[in-house]
Amino acid sequence: MTRGLKIAVFSTSGAAGFLCAALLALVPAAGADEGTTGGTTTDTVTTAPSTGATTTAPPPVAQPKTIAAGVTVGGALVGGLAPAQARAILRQRFARPLTLVAGPGARITIAPQRLGASARLDEALALAARVKRPGFVVPLQVDVDRARVERFVARLGARFRRDPVDAELKLRNLVPFATKDVPGRRLKELIAAREIVKALKTHARDPLTLPFEQIAPAVSSDDLGRAIVIRRGSNRLFFYEVARRSKLIRAFKVATGLAQYPTPLGRFEVIDKQRYPWWYPPVGSDWAKDAKPIPPGPGNPLGTRWMGLSAPYVGIHGTPDAASVGYSASHGCIRMLIPQAEWLFSRVSIGTPVIVVAA
Repeated sequence: MTRGLKIAVFSTSGAAGFLCAALLALVPAAGADEGTTGGTTTDTVTTAPSTGATTTAPPPVAQPKTIAAGVTVGGALVGGLAPAQARAILRQRFARPLTLVAGPGARITIAPQRLGASARLDEALALAARVKRPGFVVPLQVDVDRARVERFVARLGARFRRDPVDAELKLRNLVPFATKDVPGRRLKELIAAREIVKALKTHARDPLTLPFEQIAPAVSSDDLGRAIVIRRGSNRLFFYEVARRSKLIRAFKVATGLAQYPTPLGRFEVIDKQRYPWWYPPVGSDWAKDAKPIPPGPGNPLGTRWMGLSAPYVGIHGTPDAASVGYSASHGCIRMLIPQAEWLFSRVSIGTPVIVVAA
């Protein structure tokens, strides 16, 4: 029994060893990946030839530094931008022209550089690049050549100045009327220069209305007051309240000059008023060369009132010769009935216009 058991065990062990050997023959050797031979099987690995060059990875690209988020320079948002980008935006923004309004349809545009204005971009951008706090407000300082601004404003003042137009007395169909007075204007140059400098320094580019002041005319329509029109041919005097549409106050019959001593035609004014005047012989008058002065009184040829005109030796006055009124009978003056001359005297002033026409 013992002998048989030993033979059986040996047989079993031999069979197991044969089986293990067979299995090992089917598995590649551990060195097959490197081209070694294991058992009866050989695997070959081909390696690409070496060129001898060493390949290195490129260095990382440095990203440009940007300005902190929300930062503004001179009112312009530059947060998140590189300084170069911010500079381009600020330069373009500052270069916008200034628009000045001088009236309806009168606009002037001018570049800041022409007014001697320059922005301190370097200082502002250097500060903007350093700040870390989001939303930081960086001022943009502006230098302005005030003398250049003042010269520019002076040219504007001359260009847009408008002189006033005085009202004038004119005749239309022998009736006096006042032309319309027109106020003038002049630029307030000091205020205008100050406003332009302020707009440049604060980066304001809204249209700026230039300040003007009104110049009143020396003579308005209301200043003309009253006027006298004498129609020499018909021996009539008309007294008007002058306006754009004048009003006749009163009309009178008068005596005017003889044919050889005609009352002069033209536009004159009252320059002298006298109550109870003396009469003096006109200098150089042949008709009065031997006459003597006549004091006030019933025989005075001037009556009781004298309204001397700017025409030499000619005036409106009363006359004791009532029969001459309505005719060409004087030596050039305008004669009136004494009560009518007194009425007119109290209503005219020094400077009252007197227009003599041929009608």
